[in-house]
Amino acid sequence: MMIDALLDAFSDTLRILPFLFAAFLLLEAIEHYAGQYGNRLFSKVGKAGPLAGAISGCIPQCGFSAAAANLYSGGLISLGTLLAVFLSTSDEAVLILFAHPGSGKTIALLLFSKVLIGALAGFVIDFLFRNKKAEKHIDDMCKTCGCHEGNGIFRPALKHTARLTAWLFVFTLGLNLLLAFAGMERLSGFLGKDTLFQPFFAALLGMIPNCAASVLITELYLAGGLSFGSAIAGLSAGAGVGLAVLFRENHPMKENFKILLLLYIIAVAAGCALSVF
Repeated sequence: MMIDALLDAFSDTLRILPFLFAAFLLLEAIEHYAGQYGNRLFSKVGKAGPLAGAISGCIPQCGFSAAAANLYSGGLISLGTLLAVFLSTSDEAVLILFAHPGSGKTIALLLFSKVLIGALAGFVIDFLFRNKKAEKHIDDMCKTCGCHEGNGIFRPALKHTARLTAWLFVFTLGLNLLLAFAGMERLSGFLGKDTLFQPFFAALLGMIPNCAASVLITELYLAGGLSFGSAIAGLSAGAGVGLAVLFRENHPMKENFKILLLLYIIAVAAGCALSVF
């Protein structure tokens, strides 16, 4: 069990590594070379950010959610764009559906629903919080690490990536061991088939920052244990390791809990609405 948990943690962390480095490299490049012009460019593009974020997030892996958390922590994307990526992140769900013949309509409906939910929620959030934007800067991520003591962009990006990768590996390993000992059957038992509370419980399960949660939700949906609305609630709340990266890199910490609450409320609301229709 320990060996399997180690291998899974190593595999999950390795898959995300290129996205983390690319995000940090982008942050460093903008900080060193773009300056105010880069900030102006991102502020203009940011109005369409939720749509772009929702589309990129539906690609079946959680690397984009990790990258989005980094970019938000560095002040390059809006809160609405971040939530759009989180809500549309599909992780392993689409890959599991591809393994089942005749699931084309289900995949199309799943992706369309998550992109629509992510984009609409992102635009609404950006509109509601348009006068409450937090001033963020990449320097906020570098107060204690000393990564800017040298010149260039590669060394600081590598330092950030190495620190975050090590933290994610330890976090993922611990979570894998917890899931192995607790058992997915127990986690699926409290979902409450055919009850009004199922979307609420499914969203809680989906917020576990590990692909195992999306695998379980998808398998339960295919087996008839979850309604489509509940599956959407769980998969929309599931942002992969994006939440773990957000809590590691973004400050202040209370803002992260507010984002977590917003993500949960939107996912549950979407799941309940789809269950009704």
